[in-house]
Amino acid sequence: MATVGRFAAVVLAAGAGSRFGGGKLLADYAGAPLLHAALAAARAAPVQSITLVTGVDAEAVAACAAGFDPAVRVVHAADHAEGMAASLRAGIASLEPGLDGVFVFLGDMPRVPHAVLAPLAAAVDAGAPAAAPVFAGRRGNPVVLGRTLFGDVAALRGDVGARTVLQGLGARLALLEAPDDGVLFDIDVREDLSRARP
Repeated sequence: MATVGRFAAVVLAAGAGSRFGGGKLLADYAGAPLLHAALAAARAAPVQSITLVTGVDAEAVAACAAGFDPAVRVVHAADHAEGMAASLRAGIASLEPGLDGVFVFLGDMPRVPHAVLAPLAAAVDAGAPAAAPVFAGRRGNPVVLGRTLFGDVAALRGDVGARTVLQGLGARLALLEAPDDGVLFDIDVREDLSRARP
């Protein structure tokens, strides 16, 4: 499914992973760092750039991303301790002008089905202000935010992602059925790694 709009990807990788015990994004997943799986999903999306937002362990996480692809842009969220909103604001603010939308990926979600990515962009291309995947009735990630929402993201505060922005859209949010539960599955504790194998 071809898209005509200009999209970028932002991968949020600033958290401490405290429930995991630290170092989550660098943990082994199928023989590579967990972060690489999220970056692979971002690279599979119809985007012209990938921006990684760092916070805790910034140097190690940035080096990990460079090991995957030196072309990944790295932005540090200096106020990352505030929560996810700070990371999202930093990522969106750093993007090149003229974009039609941005994919927001989470660094600890390794099983995002690549087949859902182009349809999400196409929904925003077609006029939806945002698009999100759904599996078993639950909304998942990544989401695609159209450029009309960038200002709303800039106003977010605290440990919240784009959820409040999406909720405000009501029926205008495009929901696309995902082929599997990879849009819901994230790594929270170490035990999750054994359930996440591709």
